[in-house]
Amino acid sequence: MKTFRYLAVAAVALMATSESKAQDKVEGSAGIDIVSQYIWRGQDLGNVSVQPGLGISWKGLSLSAWGSVGLTSASDTKEIDLTLGYSVGGFNVGIIDYWFNQDGQDARNRYFIYKSHKTNHVFEGNIGYDFGFLNIQWFTNFAGNDGVNSKGKRAYSSYIELSAPFKFVTCDWTATVGAVPYATSFYDASGFAITNIGLKAQKSFEVGKKLDIPVYLGITANPRSQKAYFYAGFAIQPKFL
Repeated sequence: MKTFRYLAVAAVALMATSESKAQDKVEGSAGIDIVSQYIWRGQDLGNVSVQPGLGISWKGLSLSAWGSVGLTSASDTKEIDLTLGYSVGGFNVGIIDYWFNQDGQDARNRYFIYKSHKTNHVFEGNIGYDFGFLNIQWFTNFAGNDGVNSKGKRAYSSYIELSAPFKFVTCDWTATVGAVPYATSFYDASGFAITNIGLKAQKSFEVGKKLDIPVYLGITANPRSQKAYFYAGFAIQPKFL
C-alpha cells in the first residue's frame, strides 16, 4: 500500500534505499498494487484501490510517478504523486508533489494550478537515514494546499516516522511508529500527536523469472483519531525493466 496518501509510500521507498554503492546504469521499475483499503500515515483515504507506480534511478538519483484510484466510492482518493529523490549510503533526501483530483468542478481540481490554498497540489520535502535495523524519516509540507496552525497561519505540516524491518516465520515484517510534531489542520492535530502505529507482514512469490507478486497484510492504529484499520494487498512487479 504504497506497497502502502493522499501518500507511502512507494515513492518514499525509492528515495530511502540503503544501497552502499551508486549504480552505473539507469534502472527502471514498474508495478501495480491492489489494496483493500488505502491507509496513509494513520489516515483512511478510501476503500479498494488500484495503485500503479513507475520509476527510474541512476547513481543515487530517482524519479518516480505513483497514483491511486478508488474503485468503490466516488469520494475515494484519486491521486497522482511525483517524487524526485537522492540517496547515498543510508542517507536520503527528496521532494514530492502530491495532487488530488476531487469530485466537482472547483477550479482547484485543475492540475496546472499551483497557487497556495487555490490548488490541490501539496509539495513536501523529505530527509531521512536508513540504519538497516531502523529507518528514520522527516516530512514537511513547504508549499501548496497545506494546513494551518492554531493561529490560522501556514503550518508547514510535518510528520516523523520510525520503521524497523525484521524477519519472522518466513515473512518480512515492518513495525512503524509515526507522529505529528506540532499543530496542523492537515493531520487534524492540535499539538504533538502519535498518529500511526502499525505492523505489516509481507511475503513475495516468484512467477517464472520475470514476475514478483508480494502479498501483504497489515494493521494500523491512530491514537489521535481513535481509529484502527486492518488491510490486505498484493503487488504485480515485472522484472523485465
